[in-house]
Amino acid sequence: MTRFGKEGFDGDFFELVLEHPDPQSPAWRNWKPGQFVMVRPTAWEHNPLWGRPFSIYRADEDGLSVFFQIVGRGTERLAKLEPGDEVTVWGPLGNTFAVREDAPTLILAGGIGLAPFAEYVRRHPHPENLKVVFGHRPPVECYPLAKMAERVSCQSCRETCPADLDDFIALLGRVIPDYCRDGLVLACGPMPFLKTVQRIVAEHGGKAQLSLENRMACGVGACLGCVCDHKEEGPVSVCARGPVFWSDEITF
Repeated sequence: MTRFGKEGFDGDFFELVLEHPDPQSPAWRNWKPGQFVMVRPTAWEHNPLWGRPFSIYRADEDGLSVFFQIVGRGTERLAKLEPGDEVTVWGPLGNTFAVREDAPTLILAGGIGLAPFAEYVRRHPHPENLKVVFGHRPPVECYPLAKMAERVSCQSCRETCPADLDDFIALLGRVIPDYCRDGLVLACGPMPFLKTVQRIVAEHGGKAQLSLENRMACGVGACLGCVCDHKEEGPVSVCARGPVFWSDEITF
């Protein structure tokens, strides 16, 4: 278990490193950024009942890892796992972000929504085409942004008061239009953040890909706990149909 940031900040952040579930399977050999896994320690028995969904932060010969923040009972117990504890993992699940090698690509991340872009940045064949804009409340040292900044242009904006949020929204309004005609915009984060991205992109005639963080329980579309409103298909499960959608496909 690797801890990001320092204890005492507004929340604790961890990289949970697990033994790779099956590195030789075609699904894992071909996994792509944007996909996620469901994680459930066997020691939980029936409490909590459901696993927890996490974007895949990294999956290679050294193992599978997810990046998370303690936000509730499940993540609090995950943070207390010890080496040797057994964990059930199902995945990789879901669809992926688009990659346009030669197109300017704007990555917009809010909070823990930074996690699925770590591998996207690492794999991209033309990192000079990428720019990351990251909004967050805890100190930036809590997040793995510095590693991404070694490869691509990154800009972080911390919210410590209401005025900071206004400044961040104004920043989005300035940078997004430059990518709406010939570029690619990708976003992951809290719903208000995604709604803002969706609005600005639409105002400038563009489209973005949004990765939704709806609460998932089963991860396979069976429990209908993560449904969103798809404009053409009606209610769809984010876990089975997404989590990545084009911004003009869905209604918040």
